[in-house]
Amino acid sequence: MASKIRLDRFLAESGYGTRKEVKQIVKKGIVEINGVPVKNPSFKVDPETDNVTVDGEDVLHINNFYIMLNKPKGYITSTKDKELTIMELICDIPRFKSLFPVGRLDKDTTGLLLITNDGELAHRLTHPKWKVPKTYIAIIKGKLSKKEKEKLEIGINLGDFTTKPARVKVLKEGESSEVEIEIKEGKYHQVKRMFENVGHPVLKLRRIAFGPLKLGDLPEGEYRFLTDEEVRKLKKETGLK
Repeated sequence: MASKIRLDRFLAESGYGTRKEVKQIVKKGIVEINGVPVKNPSFKVDPETDNVTVDGEDVLHINNFYIMLNKPKGYITSTKDKELTIMELICDIPRFKSLFPVGRLDKDTTGLLLITNDGELAHRLTHPKWKVPKTYIAIIKGKLSKKEKEKLEIGINLGDFTTKPARVKVLKEGESSEVEIEIKEGKYHQVKRMFENVGHPVLKLRRIAFGPLKLGDLPEGEYRFLTDEEVRKLKKETGLK
């Protein structure tokens, strides 16, 4: 059983404002606990067993958020910027301002972006020590030769660093080709630079997997909460319980 916490803290953590703001909400008499109106902000609530409503709506209390977003083109992977950011796409989530993206996708790159407020997990997922794989579908100019594919798979010296071996699979060939590539780093513009290095500029780029997470059929611009099993797998991938 979870330990009980103050009602004002419970509501603040659930996205209803600051502790000062939620105290005013409670004093209005629109908060009920298990069907009984409560006007005392210091009243103790059990997050696991008590049913709390505000003006008739159930309150969802979550300590950590784990969200998968299918990022569209044209959004900056940042919490603040002069241009549109990915936060615009999740602003209906309680306490969304406390959330942040894990790693980044370029403005013109689409696909799987993990968003959370779990700092420890985010740190491990992006730290080189854990070598969490990231899989992309790249539309490149021209056809990738066997020698060029092998070069990507072995590792490429990009000047400031040498890439680790990548997994590369050609899906379609033509004037532009579709290639699946898995890397275990996350350097700035890395995938684009790798293909540029072998003479095939990237025309489009989409991330389809991050560690054990798969983008699947999540529509572009939409998000969903991770399942408990997905969170468990992410933590296992990075040595967390």
